[in-house]
Amino acid sequence: MTASPLPFSLGYGTNGFTDHPLSVALDLLAEQGYGAVALTLGHPHLDPFAEDLAEQLQALRKTLGELKLRVVIETGTRFLLDPRHKHRPALVDEEAESRVAFLRRAVDIAAALEAECVSFFSGVLPEGTSPETGWQRLTERVAGVVEYARDKGVLLAVEPEPGMLVETVSDALRLRAELDNPDNLRITVDIGHCVVVEPDGIRGALLEAGPLLANVQLDDMRPHAHEHLPFGEGTVDLPLALGTLAELNYRGVAAVELPRHSYDAPGLAARSIAALGDAWAESVRSRESERWLQESTTAVTADPSTLTTVFAQAGRRLGRTPLYPDADPTGVLFGTTSDSARGLLLGRLGELLPREELALALSALYDGGDSAERRGVLRGLAALAARSPKLPDVVVIAGLRLTTEALRTNESGLVAAAVGPFAAAYLDQHSWRHAVLKLVFMGVSLRAVTDLQERADDELARMAGDFAAERTAAGRPVPDDVTLLLATSSHSTTS
Repeated sequence: MTASPLPFSLGYGTNGFTDHPLSVALDLLAEQGYGAVALTLGHPHLDPFAEDLAEQLQALRKTLGELKLRVVIETGTRFLLDPRHKHRPALVDEEAESRVAFLRRAVDIAAALEAECVSFFSGVLPEGTSPETGWQRLTERVAGVVEYARDKGVLLAVEPEPGMLVETVSDALRLRAELDNPDNLRITVDIGHCVVVEPDGIRGALLEAGPLLANVQLDDMRPHAHEHLPFGEGTVDLPLALGTLAELNYRGVAAVELPRHSYDAPGLAARSIAALGDAWAESVRSRESERWLQESTTAVTADPSTLTTVFAQAGRRLGRTPLYPDADPTGVLFGTTSDSARGLLLGRLGELLPREELALALSALYDGGDSAERRGVLRGLAALAARSPKLPDVVVIAGLRLTTEALRTNESGLVAAAVGPFAAAYLDQHSWRHAVLKLVFMGVSLRAVTDLQERADDELARMAGDFAAERTAAGRPVPDDVTLLLATSSHSTTS
């Protein structure tokens, strides 16, 4: 399955390229496949108060057109207005004339460059200032800037920032409401901020912004720490974020925001767009899988006889790529996209089909299926066990037969699929020990085993020790997983 093209433009923030001249940064971004740039006004790229600003903007607009780069204007320069105090004065300060003047200048620049929007923030309340006073100052000043931008045909987008007066999307919506919801005042969402302050996370924040979303910033972040990180270093669910943007039919710019990483700008820009491509492909697979699940659940619920056909068609519809290609490039440990979808379908049907009918369906699908369909049944048993603390006896009996048959085979994918949550919950200790050792014999990682530490016991450690001794005596290497088993001991032993 080939991923569809992104409906929005990927960009990169110039505040992550401060060691490069603007023209060089733009060339690099276009070369790496970006379709947009988030231009932060100020040092070192574009002085908004330069005497020759008009000439610079004319040349920049030409360059952006030649490189086919969309542009949004960012106003988060740290010491532009006050060389001693970052982001001061802010819109919530007692004196904020220079901030208002700067935002007006940003609007002028956006108009000259035909930018998508001007993004701005509220600022941190000064010490001793009440929230009520801050809101009064903010609304009065933003109202003037909104009016000025309207006359210039420019969109504004307020960005919620951790620690600022406007901290969440709800705060941004409150600001719009207090200004009578002006059409040209929209919202910027930084997905990293969402894991720090948004009560409903990334998806909730994006959905709350909805059609008012005018600008998106992309970065990774850890909860409780407002620190922009490269993708993969925090807890941001990037596929979820991109998938939600697609669901919203977002057509604007989504730009990488790494303002403290200029020291590795070209490398990070390249790695970022690769990570975004992978995340987009994963989100497409996830959304296609969900559509298949919904359609299949509806069809099978209406007519259970369609289950065999629906099950067989999953591979053609969803593909057979590894579910986690980085951690499991062969798909042996955690299965493929179609393995997972088949399993999830059976998990859902567990709540919809009568227990006897479900047990018969599991047996029929396994007995009549090929290897991929059998893996799907085993993943389905795992999904059923994960969804219910106690499965019906008739389902457990059927599941144990199928699990036992899978463990007798020499197919690594079947054996790995058979040692998941269902086996952890229902397989007897003797059979479970042999299943674990069989993975070791086959050279399959024990990461496939659910609840290994909880079920491992002294007898398993003894068996692993005998295996290690045999390997050593034969002059053969001992797998690392054997060392792991030797270090385990039982919490409780059943036989």
